[in-house]
Amino acid sequence: MVFSSHIFLFGFLPIALLLYYLTPPRGRSITLTLLSYVFYGWWNPWFVLLMLGSTLVDYCCGGIIAKEGQTRRRQKVALWTSITINLLCLGFFKYAIFVAGSIGVVAGWLGLESAAAPDFLSQIILPVGISFYTFQSMSYSIDLYRGDARPARNFPDFACYVSMFPQLVAGPIVRYASIAEQLRSRPHTAGGFAAGLTRFNYGFAKKILLANPMGQIADLCFEAGGGSLAAAAAWIGIIAYALQIYFDFSAYSDMALGLGRMLGFRFLENFDSPYKSTSFTEFWRRWHISLSSFLRDYLYIPLGGNRKGVLRTYVNLLTVMTIGGIWHGASWTFLIWGVLHGVILVVERIARSVSPVSMPRLIGRFLTLFLLLVTWVFFRAESFDIAVNYLKAMFGVAEAAGTSALLNELLFRPLVLGQLITCLAVAFLLPNSSEFLGRFAHWKMALGIGLLVVSVRVMAVQGFNPFLYFQF
Repeated sequence: MVFSSHIFLFGFLPIALLLYYLTPPRGRSITLTLLSYVFYGWWNPWFVLLMLGSTLVDYCCGGIIAKEGQTRRRQKVALWTSITINLLCLGFFKYAIFVAGSIGVVAGWLGLESAAAPDFLSQIILPVGISFYTFQSMSYSIDLYRGDARPARNFPDFACYVSMFPQLVAGPIVRYASIAEQLRSRPHTAGGFAAGLTRFNYGFAKKILLANPMGQIADLCFEAGGGSLAAAAAWIGIIAYALQIYFDFSAYSDMALGLGRMLGFRFLENFDSPYKSTSFTEFWRRWHISLSSFLRDYLYIPLGGNRKGVLRTYVNLLTVMTIGGIWHGASWTFLIWGVLHGVILVVERIARSVSPVSMPRLIGRFLTLFLLLVTWVFFRAESFDIAVNYLKAMFGVAEAAGTSALLNELLFRPLVLGQLITCLAVAFLLPNSSEFLGRFAHWKMALGIGLLVVSVRVMAVQGFNPFLYFQF
């Protein structure tokens, strides 16, 4: 069950809202937790037990850390118990197959005979959203240890925090301290509900009307056979993918923030028009803000940040971005994507340190976008070889066969080009979601309802509606 589906929109959501508001205020966290377990268990009921186990571990470890008079040593043991168990679960389900396969490849390179991967590894199913709720649950223990959060009032509140369906499988990554008071008491007003509904409708429209059409164009290009991709088509494909992943990711964040408001919660913004950035440093302040701030606060700063010399700063940046890349998926292409972003961030720091003159904003924006498009190839490609071949096509190195004319006929149609231009205009000319809806405060409800009606009609005939977060 995903937000952009009929069963969620006309089945689960109305029932969930009805049950939630019929529940007395003191019991709403429990009701929301149970509803979230139903939502998460829709894919596979057994995954609910995994999430519940992670929740119990972190709640108990948090209780030990927050207990008055507790020794620092026991607090540290509880902290590392939480971190270790969470990372082991994430590592097993997400990376076991990748690690086993990589060991075999490396053994082949070294001329060694590698043992076959255990049969049970092929049966592993990645629990959807495990990267999000693992990071979120684990951050609770870390924040308690640092003194950045107060302990949860009770287990139902903490279980509600971990499992909350609006942001469970697609983010944003919510930290306990940011909603601790809201778990205890939160306002439920008609104005807040209306604002949440409008934000949800806006995100829903962004997913159906913008992300999905761009995804179809990107898939056409990335799934073209060897020699079937001319340079112009390759650039259209990667531009379409850049727009798809932005609109898809930000759409789910919009819907999560909207659903949160409908339930009385206020989550922090997660995207801020990232393609308007003039550098990669700025891009990572605007893109998936909850993830980038998580990596900064729980990895980059503990590694030393920029406090231990220039060389150490560069190593820390590369380390964090490499981990950020592999967090997105168990594949060498994701790792390469993260490394490339780390290298570019290091180069930007070096350039700023040796040159007192800033790059003109227009040039910086163009160069940033160009490099983002190049790196997105590795994020989208299913293998390293496919990524390399795609880059060759983009830069005219690979010779296009006669079959490329068939793809060009599909791409260079008025409808496709119109969709592409519309999405580019939305990404580069409109402000972020919060600012956009704020400018139309007087009639944004009508705008949201209109977008919902149009989106539902389009979704009814749309055969392409992927859920990109399955790999995360």
